[in-house]
Amino acid sequence: MTITDLESFSPDAGILAGEPNNLGVAGLPANFTTDAATHTQSGELFGFPIHVRFTPATYTFHYGDGESRASDTPGQSWDDLDLPQFTPTDTSHSYAERGTYDARVDVTYTAEIDLGVGWFPITGQLDIPGAPQPIRIYEAHTALVAHTCDEQPSAPGC
Repeated sequence: MTITDLESFSPDAGILAGEPNNLGVAGLPANFTTDAATHTQSGELFGFPIHVRFTPATYTFHYGDGESRASDTPGQSWDDLDLPQFTPTDTSHSYAERGTYDARVDVTYTAEIDLGVGWFPITGQLDIPGAPQPIRIYEAHTALVAHTCDEQPSAPGC
């Protein structure tokens, strides 16, 4: 049995999530995570009942601007990492320009099978491309002011 025999069991594609809320600011890190995790599917192969366990080996984050990064983790939210927003992480990315980018995560899975007597590894890996998610990147401008907008409504940024 080979890994290509198991393709019909269709391991789950990873769903990409960008923080905050699939939005970002040009020049600042946007954080990316995926929900792809180990999962088991059951069915028949060559007329025999079989269970297939797919385990993510690599997550490749494609940011939609020509840049990508491979990781052995699915990423974590800023809250889970106890970090403030716009802090760089292992799976974050900073976009140079504003715009909408189609980002995705591709997951490379290893597989094991169980024919009722225990788990056996299968040689090889399956690459499952993720669906694109639009990430909207905005441009931010700051200005130092001496007064609040209530104090001077004509001040920059008011």
